[in-house]
Amino acid sequence: MAHRLFWPVVMLIVLLGINLIAFPGFFSVQVRDGHLFGSLIDILRNGSPTLMIAVGMTLVIATRGIDLSVGAVCAISGAVACSIILGSPDPGNPGTVAVAVVVSLLISLVLGLWNGFLVAVVGIQPIIATLILMTAGRGVAMLITEGQILTVNSPPFKAIGSGFFLGLPIAVLIAAVIFVFAVVITRRTALGLMIEAVGINPEASRLAGVRARGLLITVYVFTAVCAAIAGLVLTSNQTAADANNTGLFIELDAILAVVIGGTSLAGGRYSLFGTLIGALVIQTLVTTVYTVGIPPIVTMVFKAAVVTVVCLLQSPRTTQLIESARRRNARRRGRAVTA
Repeated sequence: MAHRLFWPVVMLIVLLGINLIAFPGFFSVQVRDGHLFGSLIDILRNGSPTLMIAVGMTLVIATRGIDLSVGAVCAISGAVACSIILGSPDPGNPGTVAVAVVVSLLISLVLGLWNGFLVAVVGIQPIIATLILMTAGRGVAMLITEGQILTVNSPPFKAIGSGFFLGLPIAVLIAAVIFVFAVVITRRTALGLMIEAVGINPEASRLAGVRARGLLITVYVFTAVCAAIAGLVLTSNQTAADANNTGLFIELDAILAVVIGGTSLAGGRYSLFGTLIGALVIQTLVTTVYTVGIPPIVTMVFKAAVVTVVCLLQSPRTTQLIESARRRNARRRGRAVTA
């Protein structure tokens, strides 16, 4: 019970159990035209954009930072892609879609460099540095779309968010690739250790030879690219670029997923697997709201209540109380055996 992933896993199981009670066929998975369909598949597909961003957010938070601009980067990415596709004489051409995706990712890379420059070079607090792009990013997306919702009719582009490959949604596969890449690059190399070192004590890590400035820029660039990919998935799924609503409040869901997963906002040690569990909890929670019949307008309140419960159960004070109770029970059993 003292493990930081115990309560998030318990909460995920509870939420799945509630859905099963409300809808007995919740766990059923069907195969239609070679594709998997079902409530569990929907949770994975709909939670993929949050997981993509949460993976990058985990590394940023591990460096004692935060990125509030990911939602705006999502909007910019979708707006750029749709603008290029609509401006092409053949929107259904896979080459056109590939160019739109590459340009969107390159722009996100520049946005990530901007955030990293403000934080690592200029020395602005991360919450302020990324708040600048969070505020201006929506305006930039509105300028790109000229204040309109750009609707595209491009099967290759639509496949990014709603297509299937080997029976699984492409969005789920993209999220899985990003997650595995992050795990491998941080846990199979020294990068993860350096990220933790910078988050725990930046000055000590600098004296130990860690180039914190380049590391900070790298994690902000990676987060921006993850946000851009998530924006492409969201825009593709809607087949339209909506600068006002694409990725709206997704930065909050990503931060909640990271916190639920046991990563401390104070920086240092982090858990990508915990972030995965947190993202599943967030999306399952949203699904539970609709399954149980709770009015969607109170979704945020319901989400806040569940997240508060999980955070309280994960708190050091709760762990101490549980450990004290276990010790008292052990002493009582010892006395009973002696008697």
